[in-house]
Amino acid sequence: MTISRGTLAFLAFLALALVAPWFLYPVFLVKVLCFALFACAFNLLVGYVGLLSFGHAMFFGGASYFCGHMLKVWGWPPELAIPAAALAAGAMGLVVGALAIRRQGIYFAMVTLALAQMFYFFALQAPFTGGEDGIQAIPRTPILGVIDTRDDTVLYYVVLAIFTAGFLLIHRTIHSPFGQVLKAIRENEPRAISLGYAVDRYKLLAFTLSAALAGLAGATKALAFQLASLTDVAWQMSGEVVLMTLVGGMGTVYGPVVGAAVIVTMQNYLAGFGEWVLVTQGVIFVVVVLLFRRGIVGEAIAFAQTRRRRGADAAATAPAERGGSA
Repeated sequence: MTISRGTLAFLAFLALALVAPWFLYPVFLVKVLCFALFACAFNLLVGYVGLLSFGHAMFFGGASYFCGHMLKVWGWPPELAIPAAALAAGAMGLVVGALAIRRQGIYFAMVTLALAQMFYFFALQAPFTGGEDGIQAIPRTPILGVIDTRDDTVLYYVVLAIFTAGFLLIHRTIHSPFGQVLKAIRENEPRAISLGYAVDRYKLLAFTLSAALAGLAGATKALAFQLASLTDVAWQMSGEVVLMTLVGGMGTVYGPVVGAAVIVTMQNYLAGFGEWVLVTQGVIFVVVVLLFRRGIVGEAIAFAQTRRRRGADAAATAPAERGGSA
């Protein structure tokens, strides 16, 4: 039985992820996985549907607040609070998407940004969100009553399991008939309409799924770092996830994961430089746009495909050359 390259790549990634806590700080890896899932959710929308949302922090941060409130105030267990927060983010995505998909291009992006800013000020003013302080000291209660998430290594493997579930759902969506329709809409929306597809319905479903998965990432982050703050819903967070996706490779499966790892690593190890971290991120973004227009993973895939094509052409011309020389 032949194993596909995609399966081999996933198994290699999973093997590295399983041994990563032996070499790197688990809390750092947890942050990478949370933002990687967030970036993958965003990439599902922008990379495979062609809808650029500048308000995805609304779902990421909103689910963070929902999960934090359920864990701290209502006393829900994590195995209920995290899925419930993701469903709440999906419901928000359904409402926001129903309003936003009526517009296209920059108008769609501006509508999502405006609605996200409204949610930001709601989080700032609402009494149960903690205002500028946010929701702090969110308890890390045991999952299923037995998995102690207070241990950072155990927490990492819990977050890895959540990330893997979300990643596989995205992968299955992309490679399903539904995903093929999304790609058709991205490439040529008028033709998709002419073929009889209800384009707006597909866009809304994709937007809702992307919002729910972004909420899953935000809820997981709230549990892991015991904090839900205004930073999670600010427009800068939406900008960061755009940056992660573009740096890694928009429209690729593993690009957002690589992009999230690059950006989080920069933020972690360059934190001592203060505001210069933002300058460094800007420089890297410019370099990637100029030299790696497909992103890191996108350029790597293009390079590998070019090499395979050249190898196939050389193999095809070699018998002809031998025949001519004979």
